[in-house]
Order: sequence, then C-alpha cells, then structure tokens
Amino acid sequence: MARVGSLVLAPRTRGSSVRRERLRLFLLTTSPLVASGGVSDDPIPPGPLGERLRALIRDVPDFPREGVLFKDITTLLGDAEAFRTAIDGLVDAYRDAGIEVVVGVESRGFVLGGALAYLLGVGFVPVRKQGKLPAQTISVAYALEYGEAVLEVHADAIRPGQRVLIVDDLLATGGTARASAELIERLGGQVVGIAFLIELAGFGGAEALGERSHVSLIRF
Repeated sequence: MARVGSLVLAPRTRGSSVRRERLRLFLLTTSPLVASGGVSDDPIPPGPLGERLRALIRDVPDFPREGVLFKDITTLLGDAEAFRTAIDGLVDAYRDAGIEVVVGVESRGFVLGGALAYLLGVGFVPVRKQGKLPAQTISVAYALEYGEAVLEVHADAIRPGQRVLIVDDLLATGGTARASAELIERLGGQVVGIAFLIELAGFGGAEALGERSHVSLIRF
C-alpha cells in the first residue's frame, strides 16, 4: 500500500484561531468536494505543517499481510493538536451541507465519524464487519485492497431521504467507501458526501466512488 497522513493544530490561542480560520477558508475556497474522476486540491499547503502531518504517520511493514506497508494513524490520533485539526477541517467542509446523520466505517471511521457527528449536532450510525451488529441488517460484499470482506448496517439505521455523511480514514481503491455508500442508498439515504483523512492518488479511489462527492484533507 502507499501512504497515509493527517493534520495538525496549534494551541487554542488568538493566533491559532486565525490559523484555523485560514485553514477553514482554504478548505472552502479550494472546493474539495469533487465528483469521481476529479482531482481535489490538497487542503494543506506545502511547508512545515504538511511535513509535520506526514511525520505523525507510522509505517508498519508487512501488516496486515506480507508485502503491505500499513500507514498507522494511531500516532496522529494520539496527538491532541493534530487530532483536533483533522476533525475541525472535516467539520468545516460539511458544516453547511445539511447533514442529518454521520455514518462511520469500521473501525477508524468510528473515531473520526463520532467526533464529526458530535460537532455537527447529528446522530452516528456504524457500518460494521459481518456479524458484529446485533439486530436485523443488510449487507454488501466488496473487494479490499488486500482481500475481500462483507459490510453490514442495521436495516432501520437510515430513514428514506436522510442526508448522510460517510466517514473513513483512507481512500485508496475506494472499495470500502463505495460499499458503504451502496448500503446507505439501499436504505433510501442520500449520500451528501464521503469524508476521508487521507487520499492515495493513483489507486482509482475517486473513480470508484462514481458521481458521489468526497473530501480528502491530505493527498499523497
């Protein structure tokens, strides 16, 4: 696999508020919501900030299987300023999008999606691996970057017409995100957007999403 990254935030001082506002304006004015096949601008300008973000990501070779270079974002999540910056950036991208519920994809999408749902003032719905949800579910099989899997969501989790934001940590080939979107659409939900911390260029992920728009805070 290729690379994964994330964002960093300064302490909450007057100066850092100005920096966060500049990041918010950059996110909005560069229009990161793009249809499949488009190329979104990296919302983090080159320089020390981008370098620090990349430095927070840990490479784990041969995980989860031999030949895969896994990009571990737990080191980013453990950095309070970086975690806050990432969440703030994603929230700003969707603050005025009329989101009614956030769907988080197992498992890192739970961490990011739960925080987004809280700040957006909406509910949270988990999309889980097969056999993990207790009530009646619908399911979809899909291809992973390094295998196959089945995702499920509770059959009563989404109301018809509900405006949904799907959240996951990484867009590579797009299989997981597309499968999650298919589940939501089968329940009658409207996928307003799909938000990622990281997008890996050259893997066809944007194309796999079809006409569904997405935001990626960091592109490699």
